[in-house]
Amino acid sequence: QVQLVESGGGLVQAGGSLRLSCAASGRSISNYYMGWFRQAPGKEREFVSVINRNGGSTYYLDSVKGRFTISRDNAKNTVYLQMNSLKTDDTAVYYCAARTSIVYSNNPGRYDYWGQGTQVTVSS
Repeated sequence: QVQLVESGGGLVQAGGSLRLSCAASGRSISNYYMGWFRQAPGKEREFVSVINRNGGSTYYLDSVKGRFTISRDNAKNTVYLQMNSLKTDDTAVYYCAARTSIVYSNNPGRYDYWGQGTQVTVSS
């Protein structure tokens, strides 16, 4: 079992930045795809970004490309999401997730472990 705990969310003005962290425990995540997803009120959970096992490949939702950066530190069993130039549309609960398969996916239904989420609110 893997436990994931997100942190770093909060309230920020449009144009500002936040850095989310996802700390894993219980098992090493070094062999897992790790992803960030978000869910806004009344909307389905959506893919934001995914990183492969060694950090060499990253994937992003089109609307966050150039603004968000996903990274990982396998020695610390932690994944990060640096969010810059935040927009009000980025307001959501952000979730960290782990996928044990060796095959890439950005479908949240394909992820095996989830954190509890951290709220990100961007004000205008």
